[in-house]
Amino acid sequence: MRQRLVLGTRGSELARAQTAMVEQALRVVEPELEIAIQVITTRGDEKGDAILRLAASREEQGKTRRDGRKGLFTHEIERALLDREIDAAVHSAKDLPSDMDDRLRIVAVLPRAPVEDVLISKGPGGLAALPQGAVVGTGSIRRLYQLRWNRSDLGTFDLRGNVPTRLRKLEENPWEAIILARAGIERLGYTLWSRGIRFGSRDFHAEILNQESFLPAGGQGIVAIQVRSDDRRAAALVERISHAETLSCLAAEREFLRLLEGDCDTPVGTLATITADVMTLRAHIFDEDHVEPKRGSLDSPAGSPLDLAQNLWRQLYGREKK
Repeated sequence: MRQRLVLGTRGSELARAQTAMVEQALRVVEPELEIAIQVITTRGDEKGDAILRLAASREEQGKTRRDGRKGLFTHEIERALLDREIDAAVHSAKDLPSDMDDRLRIVAVLPRAPVEDVLISKGPGGLAALPQGAVVGTGSIRRLYQLRWNRSDLGTFDLRGNVPTRLRKLEENPWEAIILARAGIERLGYTLWSRGIRFGSRDFHAEILNQESFLPAGGQGIVAIQVRSDDRRAAALVERISHAETLSCLAAEREFLRLLEGDCDTPVGTLATITADVMTLRAHIFDEDHVEPKRGSLDSPAGSPLDLAQNLWRQLYGREKK
C-alpha cells in the first residue's frame, strides 16, 4: 500500500507556491508517496486588513504581544495538525510563534532563500533618493522602526495584502515606495532585473536593502515543515528533504526570539549564518525610546545554535534567561 501524506497550507498565492516546492522535493526522494494538499483559512486570511489593523492598534496601545498578530496566519493550520486533519503543515517560518505548542515541532526546512528586504519605488536611486517626507508602505513593525532609524523624515503607511496586492496599491496610490521580502517576490516568479521589477505594464525600481540597516526578521526566507511531536512516520518522510544548515540557523533565531519573547510583530531583526562551520548570530532590537537599535553579534561552533542564542542574549542584557 502506498504511503499518503496530507500537507496543510494557507490559501495565499505565496503559501501555495511554497507548498508546491515542498511537494516537489518530497516527490524527488519518495516518488511513490501519495501527497494531498489541504488549504486552510486562517484568521488573517478570513479577516484580512480589518484584523491586522486591530492588531497594529493594540501594539500601538502598548498591550502585550499576545494581543498582537501572534499566530494570526498559523493557529488554524496548527489546530488542523493537532486534530489529525493533516499530517504536516507548511509555513513561512517567520510567521510561526517562537513559543510553539510542545505537541508540535519543526522537523524540516527547505534551503533558505535570499533574506533581504527590497525597496520597490516609483523613482530611481533607492532609499537615499526618496524625497523628504515621501510615504513608504509596509506592514512590518520591524521595518517601520528600521525606516525611522535610517530615514526619520519619511512618512509610512500600513500596507497589507499579498505581493501582487501590495504592488497594485503602489501603482494606484501616491506613495513613493513599498518594502517587500525578496524571498516572496522571487518565489512568486517576479524577477529583480537590473535592480528593477515589472508588474503588469509598469516598471518599478528596486533596491536590495543593506542588512546592516535592515536586518531581516527571524526565519525570513525559510519554508518550515511542522508535524506532530508523536508522529514518527510523517517526521521520517519530511526529514528527508530538510536542509541541515538552514534548520540550525532557524533554531538559533527562534531561540533568540523566544528569549526576547518576540515574533513577527516585534521590532527585532535577527539572522544566523554559517561560514566554515562557524555560526554567526546577529540581532537588532528596537524600542520606542531610542531611534537606534540595541545591536549584538556573536560567533560559535555551528553545532550549538541554542547556546549561541543564549550567549547573545547574555551579551545584550547581561543576564541569563531560561
